[in-house]
Amino acid sequence: MTVHSDRLTRLRARMAETGTDLVALGPTSHMRWLAGLDPHGDERPVMLVVSAGYAGVLMPSLNAASARQATDLPFHTWEDATGSDAALSDLLAACHATTPGLHVAVDEAMRADFALRLLDALPSPRRSFAADTVGALRLRKDASEIAALGASAHLNDAAATAGFDALEEGMTELDVQAVIHAYYKAHGASPEFTIIGFGANGAFPHHHTGTTKLARDMAVLIDTGCRLDGYPSDMTRCGWFGTPDPEFLHIAGIVEQAVQAAVEAARPGARAREVDGAARGVIAAAGYGDRFLHRTGHGLGIDIHEPPYITATSETVLQSGHVFSIEPGIYLEGRFGVRLEDIVVVRDTGAGILSALPRAVRI
Repeated sequence: MTVHSDRLTRLRARMAETGTDLVALGPTSHMRWLAGLDPHGDERPVMLVVSAGYAGVLMPSLNAASARQATDLPFHTWEDATGSDAALSDLLAACHATTPGLHVAVDEAMRADFALRLLDALPSPRRSFAADTVGALRLRKDASEIAALGASAHLNDAAATAGFDALEEGMTELDVQAVIHAYYKAHGASPEFTIIGFGANGAFPHHHTGTTKLARDMAVLIDTGCRLDGYPSDMTRCGWFGTPDPEFLHIAGIVEQAVQAAVEAARPGARAREVDGAARGVIAAAGYGDRFLHRTGHGLGIDIHEPPYITATSETVLQSGHVFSIEPGIYLEGRFGVRLEDIVVVRDTGAGILSALPRAVRI
């Protein structure tokens, strides 16, 4: 059994558990995860529909030959000249989706016009999102996914190191970004994102990398990630160019303690809010609670941001196979910011860190 046929079998079991009659996915990460299919996405309706006994794809004829290379699932094709209504009707008939009141789970990332077209074609459907079916299955990564995320993380370690090694007085944030992106491309990966924050720019958690120049005695924040073999990475490290400000080192020590507390809390059976609380409690006790401006983490899988979200209110119960970031920070506006981020995988014995790069401040 291939990984995708196994996932389809597991999805149908989950549909039975949740009373879901149909699952409809757009050309999103849900479709890539379930079927290995990543068709061209534009305004032409395309979706994968799964029932207890059938799974098929509404597919524009224009893209069918290319998409066929990725899957053996049946296609219900349609032409620009005739439109997609008849093909969608055929697909729903094949799924035996003609009974009023069917429960359909719709991909939350699907285009609204695709979703409405589907719902209009069904007789009085009950609707929900796919978070409780495909999303629930995606939460727990299998061994192959964890291995892929680990490989991406290790490449990211080396790229970030190359960025720090390249630092020279007078270079811009964009210059460092270019070094990191070149490293990704030279090693078979593509850039996912890169935030370079010099000095006070590090106090903006989502700073837009720009033309600020590096000077002596300036903080450096590098938050970067690549995509390798379909899976992303995400990691943040901090440094100081010159003689470190003692307060910077003090704050970096607090953030490091917050990371350690959150990693220790990330165990099967714990709630996501407890992980957030562990990190937040350390920072609050040190007097910087109002300078921790965001959640502690986000899930990582095919998407760089996906469930579980590690927030102060999340009741998600952590399980073995959950993968997410732990990234507390302290931000002093006008001066500098410190954020330290690692991706962890929950195992039966606790959390393991995918990165091998030390979190110590680079001087």
